[in-house]
Amino acid sequence: MEVIEILGYIGALLIGVVLGLIGGGGSILTVPVLVYLMYINPVTATAYSLFVVGVSSLIGAIKNIQKGLVDLKTAIVFSIPAFIAVYATRKYLVPAIPDQLFSIGEFTVTKNIGIMVFFAIIMLMASISMIRGRSENGNEDNGEVHYNFPFIILEGIVVGVLTGIVGAGGGFLIIPALVIFAKLPMKRAVATSLLIIAIKSLIGFLGDVQNQDIDWTFLLSFTALSIIGIFLGIWLSNFIKDTKLKKAFGWFVLLMGIYILYKELFG
Repeated sequence: MEVIEILGYIGALLIGVVLGLIGGGGSILTVPVLVYLMYINPVTATAYSLFVVGVSSLIGAIKNIQKGLVDLKTAIVFSIPAFIAVYATRKYLVPAIPDQLFSIGEFTVTKNIGIMVFFAIIMLMASISMIRGRSENGNEDNGEVHYNFPFIILEGIVVGVLTGIVGAGGGFLIIPALVIFAKLPMKRAVATSLLIIAIKSLIGFLGDVQNQDIDWTFLLSFTALSIIGIFLGIWLSNFIKDTKLKKAFGWFVLLMGIYILYKELFG
């Protein structure tokens, strides 16, 4: 096993640690780890990422359900348009993207470059969300949840398409939508988002099972390391304050996004 491959498996562990420590964000690292350390094609990497993100989020969601923090009705309302969109994106849209998108002079933007550049832009958006932090001043009572159905459905479709293209969970888009359009308290929005991410990611992955050959041995071992990392992160969270950690991780994601843009466009 090469050193770079060992670093890739260490990356899988770190993805889980971040998820366990701060409750999200770690999935944004899955695609770069798979592409740059494990040398996996970006299209395949986004598929594998959906599985890793889905399984990891499901574990977190089960813990939150046990604590009574998940609003199941909201999760279902949001998940239905989201998983339809992500499944359709993986099954039909991604395979339909041409191998060569366009050329600028001597430089040709391929499908792989396009996916990684789009992913880097999503990373930059996510990093800004983490650096700024989430407002804790939302509705914190346990009153009735009010649904703005048209916006919830629209947001579900948008998040589903984005997830389908880049393979990331999209929690930084889902949580504000749950707070604004479903009037969920922040803690319940964070907990509910994990279940939504799990459902849409795993169903989206089914679209790839029909289109791609999956290396299950590798994928399951990579996912297992991430799961071990989650429990390690949960244990470490008893000793580390997550607020500053989340901002520090946000800056790291920002630098990673800039690096990917530079590597794909000028490297």
